[in-house]
Amino acid sequence: MDQGSGIRDWGLGIRGWGFGIRGWGLGIRGWGLVGAFALSVACAPAPQTDKTPKAGSEMSRAVIDPYLKIQAALADDRMDGVKENAGSIAAAAASLGAPAMKIDTAAVQLAAATDIEAARGTFATLSEAIDAYMTGFHLKAPEGVRVAVCPMVHKPWLQADAAINNPYFGKSMQTCGNFR
Repeated sequence: MDQGSGIRDWGLGIRGWGFGIRGWGLGIRGWGLVGAFALSVACAPAPQTDKTPKAGSEMSRAVIDPYLKIQAALADDRMDGVKENAGSIAAAAASLGAPAMKIDTAAVQLAAATDIEAARGTFATLSEAIDAYMTGFHLKAPEGVRVAVCPMVHKPWLQADAAINNPYFGKSMQTCGNFR
C-alpha cells in the first residue's frame, strides 16, 4: 500500500492507537472493575494513623480551643491573636498526622492573613477542613461546642456561645446563621 492517507499505513486507525474496546481494555468488564474500584475508594473510611482519634471520641482540644478564640475575634471584627492561634492550630494538626493536613494547611494560610477579609476567607477554609475531619472520623465536638452554618456564604463554623456569633460578617450580621 502507498503511504498516502491510508488509515492502516499511518497507524491512525482505531486499532492503530488502541482506542478500540480491546485496545484499552475498557469494555464492559474493564469499566466494571474501574467503577468498582472508584466506588470502593469513594466509600472507604478516612485513612487513619496511630495519631488519629478513635470514632466517637472528642475532637482535639489543641485544635478547638485556639480555633474558638479566632472565631470570637472575627465575630467581634478583631484580628487580635488570630496569627498566634492559627499557628497553634497548625502545630496541633501536624501532630494528628496526614489525615489532618487540610487543617494544617488552612491554619498556616490563616496565620499569614494580613487583614480581616483575608482572615475570614481562610477561616472559612479552616472551618470546612475541621468540619470534614470531624465528619470523616465521626468525632464529636467538645462539650458546649456546636456547629453553625452561615446561610449567606454556606460555610460552617464551630462556636461555644449559645447565641449565633457569625465570624464571616462580624458585627454587621452577627446573628446570621443557624445551628446544625
